[in-house]
Amino acid sequence: MISSGIVTVSYIVAMVLFILALGGLSNQEKASRGNWYGIAGMAIALLATLLGVVTGHYVILFVALLVGGSVGIMLARRVQMTQMPELVAILHSLVGLAAVLVGFANFMDSSMHLVGVEQTIHDIETYIGILIGAVTLSGSVIAFGKLSGRIGGKPLLVPGRHWFNLALLIAVIWFGRDFVLQSAAGGGMTPLMLMTAIALLYGMHMVMAIGGADMPVVISMLNSYSGWAAAATGFMLDNDLLIVTGALVGSSGAILSYIMCRAMNRKFIAVIAGGFGTGGGAAAASGDIDGEVAAIDSEETAALLTNAKEVMIVPGYGMAVAQAQHAVFEITRVLRDRKINVRFGIHPVAGRMPGHMNVLLAEARVPYDIVYEMDEINDDFPNIDVSVVIGANDIVNPSAQDVPDSPIAGMPVLEVWKAATTIVLKRSMATGYAGVQNPLFFKENTRMLFGDAKDSLDAVLRALASRK
Repeated sequence: MISSGIVTVSYIVAMVLFILALGGLSNQEKASRGNWYGIAGMAIALLATLLGVVTGHYVILFVALLVGGSVGIMLARRVQMTQMPELVAILHSLVGLAAVLVGFANFMDSSMHLVGVEQTIHDIETYIGILIGAVTLSGSVIAFGKLSGRIGGKPLLVPGRHWFNLALLIAVIWFGRDFVLQSAAGGGMTPLMLMTAIALLYGMHMVMAIGGADMPVVISMLNSYSGWAAAATGFMLDNDLLIVTGALVGSSGAILSYIMCRAMNRKFIAVIAGGFGTGGGAAAASGDIDGEVAAIDSEETAALLTNAKEVMIVPGYGMAVAQAQHAVFEITRVLRDRKINVRFGIHPVAGRMPGHMNVLLAEARVPYDIVYEMDEINDDFPNIDVSVVIGANDIVNPSAQDVPDSPIAGMPVLEVWKAATTIVLKRSMATGYAGVQNPLFFKENTRMLFGDAKDSLDAVLRALASRK
């Protein structure tokens, strides 16, 4: 056993490393270093806890560590980068589950003897920790189901859902009062379990009511919830490291949720209320927009790219589904070797989670210095010869600017249509997750390259190679 002073110092060092990890992850060039800071901080925290806090049951603890570590390594090796959104969602659920289990274990701990105000404060900490954890647990499981396709992306809008949510909130407050009063008399398990059931129900109902177009916000929101659940657990256990770490994750997730909402011109409360987005799009009605679609093949696409001086590539979820990021990299390499300036434009909510496209491009070894955020490159599109949209829809929809009553009106979008030529890669003319038809497809300077994104890009790559 090590002294409590060494444990405290170790926790402080771990806190600093976690802060450095967040700072490193905010920049692509420093992200790898940030990961190592986080790993080192967690290793120090774990060792300090094992050697200075834990006093027994080492066999059970090490078996749990072995099982958990093995599962983590297996997932890290097997899960594809395109599956990261659903992996993140299910990992959030584990944080929520841990908060619930720790809360119940802490409440049933007979070795604690608190009285008066101290017991009341501790009971409130336990109640809030289990409440947040249960909401995070069930909400994350539903988010995993939506992201993995096991649950449809269309929002489930129950009639009177806002009144239903209000009733659940009132019930939670009522049972919280009962729990504190009964706990002082030696009881409290019944209201605690009833609240847990209500929180699980609310988490499921909340995420089920959120449409596919808002899933990036849901992921960051659940990330924030998991942080606050960890912070509440820290208060329960009187653990400063958990409190600080949970607050870091909770606050950063909340800030990220705000950024995501601003990028979609959405209010956070409106996202929680749900109702935006559909399951996967519906076939476009020919009478919705006047105009004809101009199709293009891989040879014509290669010709346009070869003759261009400025190319902008805009990836979307379709690139992730097709796992086309490596083909994108190869095309980028070929074009850059021919002295063509290739850049990438990334919308903040492209994909299924914040930074989804950046992660995929980094995995495919696309250079960081040619990947730009929307605000950095949107003004450059009038100078672009060819803009290539890969599986994106709502984030390049002119309706956001031109149609005041559109569901996505006011949403900042990448203005790809201002390029001399726009090539859109799509499987079909289906709408995006907002269920809104895209006038971009019918513009005179737009060419549609239909088919699976990876197959189409592989064909373009072969056509480029034959044009040496």
